[in-house]
Amino acid sequence: MIYSILLILVLWLQEDATKEILLKITSMEDLRLSVPEMITSKSDMRQWSRVQKSLGKIVALVPTMGFLHDGHLSLIREAKAHASTVVVSIYINPSQFARNEDLSTYPSNLEVDLQKLTAIGGVSAVFCPENIYETASGETKDGRSEERGDLVSCLEEDGGSGHETWVQVERLSKGLCGKSRLVFFRGVTTVVTKLFNVVEPDVAIFGKKDYQQWKVITRMVRDLDFPIKIIGSDIVREADGLAMSSRNVRLTPQEREKALSINQSLSQAKCAAEDGQHSCKKLIGLVVEKIIEAGGEVDYVEVVDQDYLEVVEKIAKKPVVMCLAAWFGTVRLIDNMEIHIPQ
Repeated sequence: MIYSILLILVLWLQEDATKEILLKITSMEDLRLSVPEMITSKSDMRQWSRVQKSLGKIVALVPTMGFLHDGHLSLIREAKAHASTVVVSIYINPSQFARNEDLSTYPSNLEVDLQKLTAIGGVSAVFCPENIYETASGETKDGRSEERGDLVSCLEEDGGSGHETWVQVERLSKGLCGKSRLVFFRGVTTVVTKLFNVVEPDVAIFGKKDYQQWKVITRMVRDLDFPIKIIGSDIVREADGLAMSSRNVRLTPQEREKALSINQSLSQAKCAAEDGQHSCKKLIGLVVEKIIEAGGEVDYVEVVDQDYLEVVEKIAKKPVVMCLAAWFGTVRLIDNMEIHIPQ
């Protein structure tokens, strides 16, 4: 009798240990399956995507410049809701930075990015090219930089670049950020076009924090007949209201505290509009005053219609968006607030 009980106990313990081992194996298999495939070659990326499509899968692209935060991860969650296969691109695009901008200090940590993409799950591939542009070693930078003046991007002045073809959305790129960042949208639309041609996605997700960028890309896709659905994903904010941005890490604690005036002033302006203040000049004045009082330097504050980004003087029936850019220390931050007054 005692031997029978001992035998049952041993078998039970062995079964429990077997279950534990199986759970560990399953966990390791789940982890293996959640690790996205790393692709650096344009031709390999294109071939990979075409194989996915041949299997009947819908491919979504989430373009990023890395240093991923919860805002980026929300774009991935949005992509998973629209596609069976998600590709995240990580590439700090030199062509959207002018030579006086912060390309050299733009934050980057690929190892941590890959850990985050593995943890969130559902990302099938990461496209991380060393350089998405063609190069020609015989060219020099000095002559072109002198000739082009302020319109030179970091790509062009970095001698040896053979790239000379640009995609530009003429009107939508001129206002808002386009006034002070003269090469920015030309660089964005060009690199996104290249990403679309390489990845060949069915869907692409862009954050609405970069409101003008989202609208510019949407217009480019329409005008150039890309068979891609563009989806704008809502702004993700920190608990204190600051819009998530990779550049936030460069703010000092004091600057970050001051930068809270951005969302606070936008929220006040929206409340004022909903309470009957429909003069855009007065709403803009409220925001500018709040940011300056906090110690920021305003680049622009404008109220524009949501479809064509045309300046609006008075809020009426059409939905508008209040967009702004402001400097806190050496960091330029952008944000916006959609406003719709029911009639």
